Amino acid sequence: MKRRDVLSQTIALKLEAAIIAGELAAGTRLDEVTLADRYDVSRTPVREALQILVSRALVTRIPFRGTVVTEITHQRINELFEAMGEIEALCGRFAAERMGMDERAKLESLHDDMAQIMLAQDVGAYEQANTVFHQLIYLGARNSEFQALAEAMRLKLAPFRRRQLADEHRIARSHREHAQIVEAVMQRNGAAADKALRRHLTSAAKAMLLHWPEDTPFSQRRTSAS
Repeated sequence: MKRRDVLSQTIALKLEAAIIAGELAAGTRLDEVTLADRYDVSRTPVREALQILVSRALVTRIPFRGTVVTEITHQRINELFEAMGEIEALCGRFAAERMGMDERAKLESLHDDMAQIMLAQDVGAYEQANTVFHQLIYLGARNSEFQALAEAMRLKLAPFRRRQLADEHRIARSHREHAQIVEAVMQRNGAAADKALRRHLTSAAKAMLLHWPEDTPFSQRRTSAS
């Protein structure tokens, strides 16, 4: 990865964290020049970082106002997790039926490795392994269109998944839910895999919303990053 791409990803992650934490309120204008000065970079990686946030619907480009932070509501979070649940359930059903033995073994082995990560409470490592875990299911579905949809939704949902995995209790529960998914895949039980993945995403949504402010969370706390 080029240095500029690394800078863009780093800035995007920092802004993403600030938005999810409520430090950048809904309606906050994100000015490229100000952000470039703040992170001591040129405007190019800042512009690319903002585009990443646009693709994840965390910010919106508004004519004559520039790039502003999007308001995040309970309804939007529910819709994101619901959509992801439907897509992952579909991939899980097909993966359980279509995965080869080597792919099933890889999924099971990764799940075993994640047990040690869970015990170590290494949130960053668990998040990375969690991404691979779900991508193995997308690939196992043997349908490039399903995979593309799942990856697109995964990127949009990534900030919220990261936030809910920051809860130590959520990691343990996530691992138990993964065990049900792995069992269904190993048994080639498409219906059970479908059900387990829907339940997994519903559980993740509940964990995310548990500590999320009610109604329109940041509409009363407008600030400016310009």
